Amino acid sequence: MSEQEKSSTYLVTHAEESSAVLTDVHGGQVHTLSDNPGVEAGEVVEATVSPDPPMEVTYSVVEVTERYTVDVFASEEAPTQQARELAEGLPEGDLATAERAGDGEIHVLAVPEDDTEEAVADIVDDQATVERAARVGANRVEVRSEPGLINVRYLP
Repeated sequence: MSEQEKSSTYLVTHAEESSAVLTDVHGGQVHTLSDNPGVEAGEVVEATVSPDPPMEVTYSVVEVTERYTVDVFASEEAPTQQARELAEGLPEGDLATAERAGDGEIHVLAVPEDDTEEAVADIVDDQATVERAARVGANRVEVRSEPGLINVRYLP
């Protein structure tokens, strides 16, 4: 790997036949690719990129070591007991996090009861949810809820 090459985990935020845009999920840096190596918007890729000479404003993919999508969905299941315990005393609008036993993370959000469904939809549709999943190595994100409480589970 040359000095200018960078290996990381990226979310493909835009893809066309001739180019693509990768966002580094760890630092947020955006890399516009000068060609599309076969990736699609919404995919997560672990890859090495290198700036294109001479101006180094676009990048090329040197190697892709892994490629996957993150399944984000609203579940009919109720929040877990652990989530309820994390939510105790949590002020509305605040977030609590915990590591899962095994891989992944658990996030608990206290929301206004009347806004719970809308907040769940926002989480499911938010690109940041997929970026966070990629950061923690999750392949699935399950969003559970009950009025006033949202339990986001980042699962392997």
